[in-house]
Amino acid sequence: MKFLIGIPLALIAIIYGSPFIALALGVAFALIHKNSDETIDKSIGTSLLQAGIVILGLTMASSDAIYLTSKYFPYISGFVIITFLVGIFIARVLKIDQKLAILIASGTAICGATAMAAIAPLIKAKPKDLLISLAIIFLFNAVAIAALPLIGSGLGMSEEQFGSWAAMAIHDTSSVIGAAMSFGGNTVETAATLKLGRTLWLIPLILTLGVFFKDNETTNIKAPLFVFMFVLAILLGSQLNLSEHVLSFLESTSRTFLVGALFCIGSQIKLEAIKAIDFRTILLALFLWIFALVTSLYLINLLQ
Repeated sequence: MKFLIGIPLALIAIIYGSPFIALALGVAFALIHKNSDETIDKSIGTSLLQAGIVILGLTMASSDAIYLTSKYFPYISGFVIITFLVGIFIARVLKIDQKLAILIASGTAICGATAMAAIAPLIKAKPKDLLISLAIIFLFNAVAIAALPLIGSGLGMSEEQFGSWAAMAIHDTSSVIGAAMSFGGNTVETAATLKLGRTLWLIPLILTLGVFFKDNETTNIKAPLFVFMFVLAILLGSQLNLSEHVLSFLESTSRTFLVGALFCIGSQIKLEAIKAIDFRTILLALFLWIFALVTSLYLINLLQ
């Protein structure tokens, strides 16, 4: 049954090509199947997203990637550290549980659901807290895909400016890509490169939390392999000197994968988790996201 409904909805999303429509159709699919176990496997969306980003790397010049990384990475690093610490501080003021605060601060500072899922076992977070954190981040991601491109256009931002803003201010990689696609042009290349650089901060975060939440178990660190595949794709694409027709095909294929990924990610929403969100937790996440939006915008203006 899920294929009879899911495949047509996914095809509509891909044909229409809008990241927000893809996410919305995914949510619609989730609502249709809210009382069923017939959901789309989460790994499908992750695989589509990673494949789309790696294919995108083939269309990029290594010189552009080096330029973006050298220009923005020091600022991204400072942004990640400050945002995480501010999140912990706000949580203390609001008297929110430390582990829940770490989940939300990590997701906002680094890479959304990926960061939260990676550290939850390490800090022994309650399953309910993880579910609530994921639901909040999902809602903010949906708002970001719809609203940030409009705000960026209203502010007269260039493709590079908006791509770097999205890479710093939006939680999940999928939503960073979605917002960048909506803004148009070459924004996706900037956003993907800088967002994956921000994702690498997950490694020192896990190491640091491993010290504070030490036990007899060994801390396993999974290197984000597809980030390195993205870098290799950039290097390979730069050496191959691909024709315009091939580049156009790769860009189209990448977009198809990315839109499909957003549909799958939208289908993962759980109404039960949204209903379980309490006021103080949403307040923490909202205050911290506003801080991230404003701070990243300020840093980008400093670089111009």
